[in-house]
Amino acid sequence: MASASAFAQAAGGTIGAQVQTMAQEFSTAGGFAASTAMYVGALICFVAGAWFLWQSRQPENREAGKVAAGAAGLVLTGLLVTGGAWINKAAETATGTAASISSTAGAVTFP
Repeated sequence: MASASAFAQAAGGTIGAQVQTMAQEFSTAGGFAASTAMYVGALICFVAGAWFLWQSRQPENREAGKVAAGAAGLVLTGLLVTGGAWINKAAETATGTAASISSTAGAVTFP
């Protein structure tokens, strides 16, 4: 029974420590989900862009806009793949310091 209750409490045993641990785990899970979503979106944009470019060269599909849709898909692929770097640069710009990951939750203040 004592070992089961040890897993339910964070280091320090206070409610604040537990909330901080939950916030850190949520942040880690959210970052993983966001990066996964960006990579899945990049894959979808790449496949769609390549398909539109391939379709634009077929004689039976000479509608306007297929080349532009293919190029837009490839551009979006590049933006989504570099999403993590853009988010990090935005964090550096907003805080004025290099973005970092630590084991403690902190408040972000904007000047």
